[in-house]
Amino acid sequence: MIPIHDDVPSSRFPFVTLGIIVANAGAFAFELLLTERQLQRFFYQFAVQPYEYFLYFSPYNQGRIELSDLIIPLFTSMFLHGGWFHFLGNMLYLWIFGDNVEDRMGHIKYLVFYLLCGLTASGAHIVSDPTSHIPSLGASGAIAGVLGAYICLYPHARVLVLVPIFILLYTFEVPAWVFLGIWILQNLASGIATLSVETAQSGGTAWWAHIGGFVTGLTLVWLFARRIPPRQIPYYEAYIPWDD
Repeated sequence: MIPIHDDVPSSRFPFVTLGIIVANAGAFAFELLLTERQLQRFFYQFAVQPYEYFLYFSPYNQGRIELSDLIIPLFTSMFLHGGWFHFLGNMLYLWIFGDNVEDRMGHIKYLVFYLLCGLTASGAHIVSDPTSHIPSLGASGAIAGVLGAYICLYPHARVLVLVPIFILLYTFEVPAWVFLGIWILQNLASGIATLSVETAQSGGTAWWAHIGGFVTGLTLVWLFARRIPPRQIPYYEAYIPWDD
């Protein structure tokens, strides 16, 4: 299922969501200018390589890996992508679901929330595949956190999805909790399946980064989202009682 749009209006312009999309687009445009060799070196420098985080604290490091080599990729990897499908898919999800989460959190809180989800997503991937030398990159983990927040805040929102069936394309409206529930279950099933193989990044996808980001979004939304008075809650939103 490919989401097209939702039916939740925003009361403020999503400056942060749009800014993140522009930053990702700029980084991706830069990647397109590089040769294959340059791009490979770029990824190895600015994407997350799980083995480095364990090697750093081992006696075998001997200064080969510095602390900056671990910290910088945690942030830069969130803005890099491995191809057009990877980039466009992530930006589509961010644009559809990010504006409403930003609306409920406010611009600054939303930016902090987004970065925290991306960091914990990378952490989940590092722990799930500690010996991997494969650079892990993409905004998927951070966006998964946005999806986790969305399913809590707007469980009954209607999401228009495009579903390819054989050679035909159909559109359906489904509740957000159904669409995002299927999304996380698919990721969870893929993540569990990778535990039985040598690498946790099966098929080039860091499934546990998605799961880690989603769980972080489910958890942190309670701290970042503002409350709406019960009488003002539209059908698609969930009441947040913890702020009474």
